[in-house]
Order: sequence, then structure tokens, then C-alpha cells
Amino acid sequence: AGKTVVAEYAFALASKHCTRAIYTSPIKTISNQKFRDFTKDGFDVGLLTGDVSIRPEAPCLIMTTEILRSMLYRGADLIRDVEWVIFDEVHYVNDAERGVVWEEVIIMLPEHVGLVLLSATVPNVWEFADWVGRTKRKKVYVTGTTRRPVPLEHMLYFGGDSEEDFYKVGEREAFLPAGYKKAADALNKSKKKPPGGAGAAPQGGPGAVAAAGRGGGRGGVGRGAGNAG
Repeated sequence: AGKTVVAEYAFALASKHCTRAIYTSPIKTISNQKFRDFTKDGFDVGLLTGDVSIRPEAPCLIMTTEILRSMLYRGADLIRDVEWVIFDEVHYVNDAERGVVWEEVIIMLPEHVGLVLLSATVPNVWEFADWVGRTKRKKVYVTGTTRRPVPLEHMLYFGGDSEEDFYKVGEREAFLPAGYKKAADALNKSKKKPPGGAGAAPQGGPGAVAAAGRGGGRGGVGRGAGNAG
């Protein structure tokens, strides 16, 4: 929903001011993906994970939060040149096992470093923003959006492989009565079908097992097999 644009703006400011920016993510997979995305978008970025080190001299670095904590522990020289640190998926601060990593990094970052905290699922955003503001003695601005770039659709599904087996009952936060009626009619129609389907073979022959399996599901196969035996 536009979170990456905020990170790109921080990268642009760092490039303009001839400083550095760090983008952190909770897992290596996201770091690798963001490295590819930002490189494709034309940013001068490097990648630092536990397994890979690509262009560590780049003005904009992508790494896991644990790597940044390790740098702070060691007193790495590059921290002096950092203007912005972007925390992607910052809701990991609530994680019972790893949340302490985010807390320590936020606390240990020097005063001159600006923070950009990105998340779509922080439940207590105002309390968290208040804690960051009191800890860093800075004003924290909270912003967000309810717009979804990819529309959310609600579907009801009845067994099958064709598109006709999916019934759309909600779209763009609106309920679709016509779709719900079609789904309800399909459900009632399926309940009226005989267990073996319209073309079921007489019980006792091999065809009874196959027909029951198509019309009655797993339970139908069990009944057919019992009769065949």
C-alpha cells in the first residue's frame, strides 16, 4: 500500500545529502528481494546478510536487523555516515523471541540517525510511536492509508476446477447479493443430488465405487467399497 515509497524517499534524501541509508528486514529472503527491487529501480544499493556481502561500500545498504545490531555492538565506522535507518516489518518488535533485536537497535542508534518504521500490522501503533518518541526524544509522525492497491474479493467455492465453481460475494468492501444468491442456489442444488450422482451404477459392481466417489466425496467411496465387498 505504498510503504516502499517512503523508503525510496529516505534513500533519495541520503543520496542528495551525500550520506548513507540502511534498510533492514526481518529475514534474508526479504533482504534479497528488496536488493533486486531497489537495484531494478535505479538505486545504488548494497546487500549485507550472514551469507552474502555485495557492494558494502554503497550509500544505501540492505541487511537484516540482526546484522545492524552486530554493527552497533562493534561500533562500526559506517554508522557515523548513516542519516536514515528504515525498519521494514517493524511489527517484529512484538515477537516474543526476536523482538528484543528491534528494541536494542532503536535504543542504540545514534541521535543523528532518523528512523522510518514500516508495517501494515502494528496493533498498538500509537503506544509504539509514543515509546519510540520517548526513547529517542524525538517527535514521531504516524501516517497510513486504508487504500488497497490490489482489490480484495470474497469468494465462495464449491468443489470443482472451473471458474463457474467460484461465486463472488464481495468486492471493494461491498456485499454482492446476486453472487450470494447464486452460491446459495448451487449449495441447495448440490444437496438435492443423489449420493451416487445421476449416472450411478447399481450397488455391488465396480462402477458403484467410482460413481459414489464422484458424487459423494470420501464418504461415498467408503460406502461403495463396503457394498462391493
